[in-house]
Order: sequence, then C-alpha cells, then structure tokens
Amino acid sequence: MMDYKGYVGHVIFDNDADIFHGEIINTRDVITFQGKTVKKIRQAFQESVDVYLEWCKERNIIKT
Repeated sequence: MMDYKGYVGHVIFDNDADIFHGEIINTRDVITFQGKTVKKIRQAFQESVDVYLEWCKERNIIKT
C-alpha cells in the first residue's frame, strides 16, 4: 500500500508481465497506474493522484 495526499494505492506485481500495477482504493472513481520499478510505480501513483485532483478542480468537484 502507498499513501499520497490522503489517497491509498494498492499495488501488485504481475510476474508474467514483469510490471507493477495498482489502483487507488479509497475513491468511487477508477484510477489505475503502473510501473516497472518501485520508483516508477510510486511516481505513477503520485502523478495519477495529482491528475485526478486537477481534473476534479477543473470540474468544480470537491475532493478532500
């Protein structure tokens, strides 16, 4: 599990594809991310949260 700005990401490793993939679990929206390394999956998770929050801001959707 990862935490960023109050959002929690659940990550699993796909051994066949040799990649990490995850999903933000504490929102009603579907937000996924992936990366080949721990550094990349963490970066993708944080970028996904930031993009989501910007998307909400543009639409005047309040997210805490």
